[in-house]
Parts: sequence; C-alpha cells; structure tokens
Amino acid sequence: MPIVAIALYVVFAILGFGWRSWQQKRRTGSTGFRGISGRPLSLEWFAGVGFVVSMGVAVFAPILQLAGVVAPLAPLDRAWVNIAGIAIAVAGIAATLYAQVDMGDSWRIGVDASEKTTLVRRGVFAWVRNPIFTAMMVFGFGIALITPNPVAVIGFVLLIATIETQVRVVEEPYLLTVHGDDYRDYLATVGRFLPGVGHR
Repeated sequence: MPIVAIALYVVFAILGFGWRSWQQKRRTGSTGFRGISGRPLSLEWFAGVGFVVSMGVAVFAPILQLAGVVAPLAPLDRAWVNIAGIAIAVAGIAATLYAQVDMGDSWRIGVDASEKTTLVRRGVFAWVRNPIFTAMMVFGFGIALITPNPVAVIGFVLLIATIETQVRVVEEPYLLTVHGDDYRDYLATVGRFLPGVGHR
C-alpha cells in the first residue's frame, strides 16, 4: 500500500501541478505559479509554507511506513480502508483536474496582489468557491487512508489547516479587493468548500 500511495502522489503532482502549469504556459505565457504570499513569519507566509510542508509530509508518510519507521494505526489497518483510500484519492485527482480546467486562464498557485484575474463563477465554481482546494483535501484524505499512520494523519490535518488559512487570510481578502461587490455577492451565495456551506 505505501507504494500505491507514493504512485498516486506522483500522478497527482505530475497532472495537477506539472501538466496544468505546462498548459497554462502554452495558453497564457505564464506557468501560473505566484509563490508564497506575505512577509516571512506572517500568517500569510505560514499558510503557504504550511501547504508545502503538508504536501511533503504526505509523501514521507508512506515512505516511512514502507521503511518500517512508522506503522498504521490499528483501527484503520484494514484492507477495505486502504481500498476506499485509493478510490477517494483517484476521485480527488480527477476532481482537481476538472476544477482546474473549469478555472481556465484564471488558474494560479499563490496570489500576486498586483494582478487582476477574471472571477470564475461558471461550471463547478457555481457550486463551490474553492473546488480545487476541496478536491485536494479529498485527495489528501484518500492518501491518508491508504497508509493511515500517525505521520499521514498529521499531514492531512496540516493540509486542512493551511488550506483554510490560505483561503481566509490570503485569497478571500485579495479577491474582495480586486472584485469588490461581485465577490461579495459570490461569498453570500456560494459555499466555501462545500455547496451551501460557508456563506459569508
């Protein structure tokens, strides 16, 4: 199972980051990478760094389990849990790619405060404001179930915490500044990560 988790993570990285950035570069001349926001040690900075760290932990969890350094948590050490994890992780990969395509040329990793992108409200973005992050959390949950050891659990919790911080502290304030009333209407009518949940 650790090898399956690593393989799925590699597929996710290649498709979700590599392929998507290559597509973005071809279409717009930019890879879409904007880096980590905020001054070092600020909350914005911790959100970006925490996201990178959580992804690293997700990779190391199955490696450590494969090496025998950590063991799965006994209640979750079941074949059906692992198989469910594979299905969930694959669904997370597919959903990430689908949402990225729906976002079109506005797709970015990170925020450039001087940049103005189109506010996307079509497709899956009509149901959820942050479907890519939702899909990434689904993927992270699936990976944690494939190798449900303490390191994987910590990585998943860190992923959720940093995505929440990134959205609330970095992205929503930026979008409010750039799109004003249009984004306020979006906040009031579309859920943050799930349909109907997280209006503001």
